[in-house]
Amino acid sequence: MTSSTNAPRIDAQEILDGIVEWVEIESPSNDGQSVNRMVDKVASDFEGLGLNMNRMPGRDGFGDIVTFRTPWGGDGPGVLVLSHLDTVHPHGTIDRELRVRREGDRVYGPGIYDMKGGAYLGFYALRHLIRSGRETPLPITFMFVPEEEVGSPTSREAIEREASANQYALVLEPAREGGKIVTGRRGAARYTVQVEGVPAHSGLRHQDGRNAIKEMAQQILRIEGLTDYDRELTLNVGLIQGGTGSNVVPAHCEIEFDIRVPTMEIAEEICATVEAFEAFDPDCRLTISGGMNRPPYTKDAAIEALYQHARTLAKDIGFDLVDMHTGGGSDGNFTAALGVPTLDGLGVDGHGAHQLDEHLLYSSLEPRAKLLVRLLETLGTESSPDASSGV
Repeated sequence: MTSSTNAPRIDAQEILDGIVEWVEIESPSNDGQSVNRMVDKVASDFEGLGLNMNRMPGRDGFGDIVTFRTPWGGDGPGVLVLSHLDTVHPHGTIDRELRVRREGDRVYGPGIYDMKGGAYLGFYALRHLIRSGRETPLPITFMFVPEEEVGSPTSREAIEREASANQYALVLEPAREGGKIVTGRRGAARYTVQVEGVPAHSGLRHQDGRNAIKEMAQQILRIEGLTDYDRELTLNVGLIQGGTGSNVVPAHCEIEFDIRVPTMEIAEEICATVEAFEAFDPDCRLTISGGMNRPPYTKDAAIEALYQHARTLAKDIGFDLVDMHTGGGSDGNFTAALGVPTLDGLGVDGHGAHQLDEHLLYSSLEPRAKLLVRLLETLGTESSPDASSGV
């Protein structure tokens, strides 16, 4: 492939048109068929670019995992570009609360910010390079997963396998707080706690019952009491259900809770603490299941070097690229934990992830696309960071 003197320009409106086509295909995580309609669309858009496609059938009701690898750059380690195609919004959101529309710089739509905007941006950057007659020094692998929003239960193994075979990982999750990229994330654990008590009539034989909700209330206070903001450790009980009627001593109660941790040391400590819980009432039975879902993503020397490389590229484009650490998890947690230099939050700028005002900023499309193009064509050159040494 030779360089073209008539290289096309990066066109923000063309990018937006493509993003909207992806957004208009609603793809809630737990609807594998709908997510696969998105996979079909992505495969169709990549068709004709000359990449090698591998589509792995989904399982457990989730959609397929699809990867595309450039034929150039050799068979060795390259750059993994990671995205997800699922969204949190239920079917019909696009017709009701979150219609696709543009209001000034804001463009609204379900999943447009988290993260179909970024996913499409990666595709556009590669297509721009191909249209311009340019190859990248390293092979590029694009990976689209179907269930990141629910913890990547079926794709984690594939993500880690692909990441281990590459020198760098670029994650196209949305930018944060005015265009910042992410170079660190807290790890996450998820647990379910079940309490089995003893049912009884609340009026006739209240003393015979063992109240599962009362027991769980004490467990909830214990769990929430372990939050320590100074240690960046948070525990949040987010779901609860139990009981059968107000006149019945409840025999069952169940909760689900989330833990966020900054380091694996704290993760091991808090998980051991939680898993050792016992019932306050010896006549109640306590069952705890779960564990770490995403390891912490910690900024090391190699990630710092990769960030500084990206920041230099952004400066040449005309903007300052600032990084940050965030509490939310992503598939970047998996790649960074393997020691693969990872940059996250490289997608579109905007606001409202998982909310009914979710939107991207049109003004972010051109500079973010340019940055991705420059990253893809410079990683692996003499100016790029050494992934092994972090310099």
